Amino acid sequence: MGLTDTANRPTKRGRPGYDQEAVLRIAVEAFNEYGYDATSMGKLADRLGISKSAIYHHVPSKEDLLRLALDEALIPLEAVIAEVRTHEGTADERLEFFLRATFRILLDKRSYVTLLLRLRGNTELERQALQRRRAMDRQLAELVAAAQSDGKLRADLEPRATARLLFGLINSVVDWYRADGPINGTELEEQAVSLLFNGLHTVNA
Repeated sequence: MGLTDTANRPTKRGRPGYDQEAVLRIAVEAFNEYGYDATSMGKLADRLGISKSAIYHHVPSKEDLLRLALDEALIPLEAVIAEVRTHEGTADERLEFFLRATFRILLDKRSYVTLLLRLRGNTELERQALQRRRAMDRQLAELVAAAQSDGKLRADLEPRATARLLFGLINSVVDWYRADGPINGTELEEQAVSLLFNGLHTVNA
């Protein structure tokens, strides 16, 4: 989608069978399964089938793995904010663009977004990531307020609460969506956007 600079980041090659990207992917799976704090480098080495020293050949520490993983989610999400600010159209159209782009990143970077959503703020790195998430909350709230000012959204909705509810619906997808289920990602996106903007009632209800 052109929303992340990770594609331009050189892949660090190391021991045969794994590069940094593969180590990161498997580490994120472990973080999501056991929890970041409960995943030791020893447990990660067992999952990879390599020694701890071999992991350190790819990354200096477990925290560096977390930093790389969070950037996989946050960098493209932050790029959406930058795109929204230059996006032509009404506030309502920019709001829809923001929600659609966020939804697609969630599906594309699902394991990384899952990790982001489960942060507890136990470390400085986690707190920084949470601050970056809050910046996205503020941007969405501003879009809601702008659409209200244009008369496109109900005026009785509190923008910050609405932003959190919108994100809550979108973020919930990581917990239940299955690519091999009855609906594909594109159809799910359309249903989510329709539900968010049009509600549950039929047109004549």
